[in-house]
Amino acid sequence: MSDEAAAAAAKAVADADAAGVARATALFSKTYDGARPTAAAAAPGRVNLIGEHTDYNDGWVFPLALEKSTYMVGARRSGGAGTKSRVVCEAFEGDVVEFDVAGDVAPLSGDRKWANYVVGMVAMYVRAVEKAGGEGIPAFDAAFVSDVPIGGGVSSSAALEMSTGAFLEALTSCPVDATERALRGQATEHEYAKVPCGIMDQLISSRATAGSALLIDCRSHEVAPVPLSDPSVVIVVTNSHVEHDLSGSEYPERRESCTAAVKAIAAKHASEEKPVKALRDATLGMLASVSDDLDPKTRARAHHVISEDVRTQEARKALEAGDFTTVGRLMVESHASLRDDYEVSVPEIDALVEIACKVDGVFGSRITGGGFGGCTVSLAKREAVDALLAAVEAEYPAASGGVKATCFVTRAGAGARQLEVPAEG
Repeated sequence: MSDEAAAAAAKAVADADAAGVARATALFSKTYDGARPTAAAAAPGRVNLIGEHTDYNDGWVFPLALEKSTYMVGARRSGGAGTKSRVVCEAFEGDVVEFDVAGDVAPLSGDRKWANYVVGMVAMYVRAVEKAGGEGIPAFDAAFVSDVPIGGGVSSSAALEMSTGAFLEALTSCPVDATERALRGQATEHEYAKVPCGIMDQLISSRATAGSALLIDCRSHEVAPVPLSDPSVVIVVTNSHVEHDLSGSEYPERRESCTAAVKAIAAKHASEEKPVKALRDATLGMLASVSDDLDPKTRARAHHVISEDVRTQEARKALEAGDFTTVGRLMVESHASLRDDYEVSVPEIDALVEIACKVDGVFGSRITGGGFGGCTVSLAKREAVDALLAAVEAEYPAASGGVKATCFVTRAGAGARQLEVPAEG
């Protein structure tokens, strides 16, 4: 990327951040009787180039942060509030959720489930402070707004968790290591959202590097930035508007299948020097050796994970070499595996992938996120974007019962960050 292009990208990020903080500040003042926030933070959603459902199998993932973020602002509450904090969301304006910061808070239910991502993160920070012998988290008022599509498979929940964490650090002037912040977000998902997710979403939202995709080793949490800044190539995210909910049975069932496959492979290959602790450690040959011991679904799901780790490593090498054709081919292969072996796609998503892959200049396309709806990610030449958007607009409604998809182009954005609160006036 040229110096001029880098400067333009940096200005675009600064402008977006200023606009996001201004929106959140306006909501804060409107909700809390004209009060002004003293702390602000942001964290991005993410899209995953390749490496799906490998994170909770100790494997590799290859996401990038979006340029779309969640913005949170707030201030300590004055005398009389005790340990009660309040938070309001732009999407539910007027519904102020109050909770205690003096200890663990039970997960919320009903229409207020969205606040569990905030409440859970606060609980994780409170636990950490108490364990360290600190003074706890002060009661606060907060407001947040978001540009990250909800229910679209681009990790709006991780964006809210990581922006909450960065906000709490700004509020208390106590920074936390970005990986530790991500781990607290993952614990929030497990305990407060009841989603047994891996670490990818929180780690990319917390640690992203602008201008790069991030190869993440989900066992060691080591990350390797890989430049994705060629101005002639873009990422196009397309929202099918088929919303998904990973707190149901589908996600846990697939994790159970992975666990069952690991147990069978580990038992069969117990004498080998390197133990099989997760599907990351297995090969397709090992899986074949226990084929008769596994039911077809378990075998297929393990096949996806093992082969997806291989594709992800190959994609990293191809991107480093600027070989976008190979990256695109691997993305298409990933989608086929997620559709046929892991069974997390839906007809509408399959249609979007097919539409994209027919457009000249599109290297590849696939489902991104947990599945069962949400978004696709396409790697394309910049000059192909108009044709891609036109094809989606013209062809997708026939596959979706008349629903229109929405698309946006993104570069690789920055991770969680503290921001300046604008001066009054």
